[in-house]
Amino acid sequence: MIRPAAARVLLGNWTGHSTVPSHSLYPHQWSWDSAFIAIGLRHLSPRRAQVELESLLGSQWADGRIPHISFSPSVPRDAYFPGPDFWQAVTRGGVETSGIVQPPVHALAVWLTHQADEDESVRRGFLERMYPKLVAWHAYLRERRDLGGHGLVAIVHPWESGMDNSPAWDEALARVRPAPLDSFTRRDTDHASDDDRPTDLDYGRYVQLAATYRDHGYDDARTPFAFALEDPCFNALLISSEHALASIAKALAVDPTPHLTAAAELTTSLGDLFADGNFRARDLRADGSALVGADTVSGLIPLLVPGLPQANELLATARGPRFRLGAVRMVPSYDLTGPEFEPGRYWRGPSWFNTAWLIHRGLVQLGEHELAGTVRADVLDLAAATRFAEYVEPFTGAARGARDFSWTAALALDLESDDQR
Repeated sequence: MIRPAAARVLLGNWTGHSTVPSHSLYPHQWSWDSAFIAIGLRHLSPRRAQVELESLLGSQWADGRIPHISFSPSVPRDAYFPGPDFWQAVTRGGVETSGIVQPPVHALAVWLTHQADEDESVRRGFLERMYPKLVAWHAYLRERRDLGGHGLVAIVHPWESGMDNSPAWDEALARVRPAPLDSFTRRDTDHASDDDRPTDLDYGRYVQLAATYRDHGYDDARTPFAFALEDPCFNALLISSEHALASIAKALAVDPTPHLTAAAELTTSLGDLFADGNFRARDLRADGSALVGADTVSGLIPLLVPGLPQANELLATARGPRFRLGAVRMVPSYDLTGPEFEPGRYWRGPSWFNTAWLIHRGLVQLGEHELAGTVRADVLDLAAATRFAEYVEPFTGAARGARDFSWTAALALDLESDDQR
C-alpha cells in the first residue's frame, strides 16, 4: 500500500491552503502541479482538493490567464529565481505571481475532484464558483494565444509547456540572445545536480524571454515573441479540459455545446501537427511555420483525446523504438534513439510521473488495459522505490531531481485507487 507514504508527502508539503511541489526546489504554488496534486488529494480529502484548486484559481488574472506560479508571502523573496521581484506581476487581489502560464489540466482536475464527493462539492458550491473561472481561462487561451491563426494555442516560453528544456525547443531557443549570466542568480542548482538541470546558456535564454514579455506588460498582442510554438501536449490537455468543462456544464444545467464544439475544433486543428507517426510542435517563428524534428513525450499525450483519429498510429509509435512503451520504465520524455537523448537531464530523456499518468488515462480510454496496467504498475513501483522522486532514468529507474515530490505522490495515490473515471 502506497497510500500512507503518499499521504505523508502531501501532508508534509501542505501550506494551509495549497501544496508546494517541493519545499526545497519549488517552494511556491505551481499551476499544473496543483491540478495534478488535487487529483491525488481527492482520495485523502475531497475538501482539501477543492481548496487546492480554489487557491490556485484565486491567483487568476483579470484577462483570464492562470499564472504558472503563485508566490507565497511567507517564503523569502530570493528563495526561488525568477521570483516576484523579477516578474513584477500582482493580481487585483494582491497576489504576486509570474506572468506566463502552464498546460490547462485544471478543468479535468476540477471535474475529478467534484466526482470524489459530489455532496460536499454541491454543498460548497464548488462547481458554480470554478466554472466561470475555467471558462475565462480557456477563453484567454483560445482568443489571445492563437498566434499562428491555426486554431491552436501557442506557448511563448519553454516553461509554459511544463517540459522546460525539451529538445523540441532547441532550434527555437537557439535564436534567442541569452541574458548575461552575471545578471541573475540561479537557485535551482542549490538543490539539484547541475547534471540534472538545464544548462546556464538555456537558463539565460529563459530569463531573456520572460524579461521581454514582462517589459511589454504581458500583452500578447504587443510583445515581439522570439519564441512561439504550438505544443501538442498543451493543446491536447486543453481538449481534454474542454470535455471536462462540458461535463461540468451539464452538472450545472448549462448548455455544454460550446465546450464540445471547441473540443472538436481543437481536435481537428491538432491533426495538422501529426507527422511520421507522432505529434510535433509547430514553430511559428520558423520559415513556413515548420514542425520541429524532435519526437518527445508531448507528442504522445494526445492519446488521451477522445475520438482521436490518429490514435492507432500514435499507439504504434509509443510502442516502437522511439519510446518503447511497456519495455522501459514509464514513458521517456524524448526519443530514445534521438541525438539529444540524455537519460538523467530534465526533460531530455528521463521518465516523468505526470506524463505517465496522462498516457495511462489515454490507454484506459482506448481500451488498452494490459498496457495501461503495465504503466500503472511501473508508476506505483517507482514512486515507492525512489521515495517519490521528481523523475527517473528510463532504463534503470534511478531517481533524479527532488524527492518527496508532490505530484508523484498524488498521482501514485490516484493510480493505486484505480479510479479512472
